[in-house]
Amino acid sequence: MSHTFSLLLWLNRSKADKAGEAPVYARITVNGERAEISTGQKLAPERWNAQAGRARGQRDDAVLVNTELDKLRHKISQIYQGLREKDAFISASQIKEIYLGGGAKSYTLLEVFQHHNQQMKAQVGTDYAEATYQRYETCYRLTKEYIQHQYKRSDISLAELKHGFITGFEFYLKTVRSNNHNTTIKYLRNFKKIVHLALANGWLEKNPFLAYKTKIREVKREVLSLQELEQLERVVLPGARLKMVRDVFVFCCYTGLAYADVAALAPANISVGIDGGAWLFVDRKKTGVSSKVPLLPKAEAILEEYDKHPEVKEGKLLPMLSNQKMNSYLKDVAKVSGLSKRLTFHVARHTFATTVTLTNGVPIESVSAMLGHKNLKTTQIYAKVIEQKISEDMQKLRSKLLPQDAQQQLGSHGA
Repeated sequence: MSHTFSLLLWLNRSKADKAGEAPVYARITVNGERAEISTGQKLAPERWNAQAGRARGQRDDAVLVNTELDKLRHKISQIYQGLREKDAFISASQIKEIYLGGGAKSYTLLEVFQHHNQQMKAQVGTDYAEATYQRYETCYRLTKEYIQHQYKRSDISLAELKHGFITGFEFYLKTVRSNNHNTTIKYLRNFKKIVHLALANGWLEKNPFLAYKTKIREVKREVLSLQELEQLERVVLPGARLKMVRDVFVFCCYTGLAYADVAALAPANISVGIDGGAWLFVDRKKTGVSSKVPLLPKAEAILEEYDKHPEVKEGKLLPMLSNQKMNSYLKDVAKVSGLSKRLTFHVARHTFATTVTLTNGVPIESVSAMLGHKNLKTTQIYAKVIEQKISEDMQKLRSKLLPQDAQQQLGSHGA
């Protein structure tokens, strides 16, 4: 991870002695965190050059002070560079600890977690998406709550992090916090990264996840069939607001965009593709992966309908409410449309992947690229959805044909 590092030498005038001399302090700053060290040097305020961080003049005592300050600068810079070369965890307090001869500091769990999140926050927009950072912030908060709940303390040392902490944390997330299995495992995966950070830096001797094994359970992905999608498109909805929400949902069904991506959609995201038609070019908010989607006629028609619409914010292409409000309105849309399925923007994205593309013979590699998936394995989940649908359809067919087959067999035996 990248760091912002600075070293400032300053005169602490508030601690001047009776002779009027004030101590010189060194202030180390890493990613906004400060730590201060007394240099052991003193000077009268008029003999201090604040801009240069040095003693004024060429008198012997000034030369001696500057020599010592130069040594301090060099040593602190060496400590910082040494930590960087080791790709180690770096903080202002860590550098101070090493400078004062204490060696590497013994960190607490939440301290390491907090520093990790601070560094991640500094890289949002470049190496990380905002949603990823927020997920780690939520995990940090849940970890803090668990420590208070289980240990009745505000933090624990890394040395206390054992296998029992992991299993206890899982139990807490599922019971006290009422998270389902998959949500719990996702939080534990976030937490595992913090553990690996501590292991890599030598602050933790044994991996508490070593004997811990669990995995995400496959869940049935809700999608709209072609008939349900057409039914949704045809229905006449009461009020402009429901129609607007329905139209944005349908647009996502024909483009595969997630809520965050369609909310950010701007005219600059539309350009001429390799086939001469209009394409969407989007860097996915969640993963940062580029997604290129040729605009299907129904998606183009929706964009044309909302061109210069009063509900569309300046610089955007479609009218959008908050994700929570949109999903709330989608419940009413489903009810009026006569659909029993719960509509969300995830359903729209899944519908694009299955009903609109894969079912119509679009190769899975192309679907993966349009969805902005990092690897094909993620997209293969949708292929399983289609296989399941085929299996269900064939089971229904078997149940219809079986009585007829049985009658034919009976008839042939009688003959």
